[in-house]
Amino acid sequence: MKTAIYPGTFDPITYGHIDVIKKSLKIFDRVIVATTDNINKNYYFSIDERLSIIKNSLFKDLRLNKNKIKVIAFDTLTINLCKRYKASVIIRGLRAVSDFEYEFQLAGMNKKLNNYIETMFLMSDVENQIISSKFVKEISKLDGNINKFVTKSTVKMLKNKF
Repeated sequence: MKTAIYPGTFDPITYGHIDVIKKSLKIFDRVIVATTDNINKNYYFSIDERLSIIKNSLFKDLRLNKNKIKVIAFDTLTINLCKRYKASVIIRGLRAVSDFEYEFQLAGMNKKLNNYIETMFLMSDVENQIISSKFVKEISKLDGNINKFVTKSTVKMLKNKF
């Protein structure tokens, strides 16, 4: 069974992230969607809230296959997570050229840490490439319509947060 890890903050998960997950499922038997509390970021949602949002979006709203997707929290290097779940690939999403430099450096560091782990870059569909969690939170905070950017349960979580 071929497994990939899709790490991210998912604060909150958007249709852009979901596109990457769906594309990953066409390539891999199982995708581990892993969210973390990176000490360098300020999160809007707690780790438990993000896990709930991800699970509700993927399994309740979109009814994706629970047997092919596992949603977890982690607090270790992604390459260690790969070892733990016997994954040989890290999935990273790209939206724009501006994402590439950081992602390229991250992929290089992961390769130096473990030469057996590959990083695969996937892009969301064109209509979702502009979506970012940051913009979704800003639009929601200003009482804008975010229905085109996130699933119904995520809209509800964001509205409840404000």
